[in-house]
Amino acid sequence: MFSLPNQLTWARILMIPLVVGVFYLPDAWLSQSDRNLAGTVFFVIAAATDWFDGWLARKLGQTSAFGAFLDPVADKLMVAATLAVLLQLHRVDAVIAFIIIGREITISALREWMAKIGAARSVAVSFIGKLKTTAQMIAIPLLLFHDPLGPLAPQELGTWLIYVAAILTLWSMAYYLRKAWPAILARAAE
Repeated sequence: MFSLPNQLTWARILMIPLVVGVFYLPDAWLSQSDRNLAGTVFFVIAAATDWFDGWLARKLGQTSAFGAFLDPVADKLMVAATLAVLLQLHRVDAVIAFIIIGREITISALREWMAKIGAARSVAVSFIGKLKTTAQMIAIPLLLFHDPLGPLAPQELGTWLIYVAAILTLWSMAYYLRKAWPAILARAAE
């Protein structure tokens, strides 16, 4: 429970208020551009711990059931909280936020149910799920940063990527539901 990988996951959860809170500081403390930069930096650091804690757990042989539970919870909390901020800042569409957050809730519930019936392997993380996460983890910092960066328009690029992430989100949800469908039908027939 208190292994180094799990501590990194807890640190990611504790960083969520930093990512969100920086956007609610008084105007006299930080300009909007400084808030954008700070929020982006906090998010990128938190997102990096997502990769690093898993790598470290495997390298040190410290994988655990608790870590396997906590890691996706931390990811989902971080993404949902940040999407809520982006929604309030009018940097992401409500439909996109709903698709992403709704999918996370749906698939988490599906995985929990599949685990209870002993069929968790059929909804294990897939390549499309990893691709979805990658698109989100690139799009969100771009949307947080928002300000033009030379010829790069982070808001525009982030918007396109979050739409790609939403499509991948729906695709991955359909994939997991299709994999679980035989177990769903079998339980419905009982």
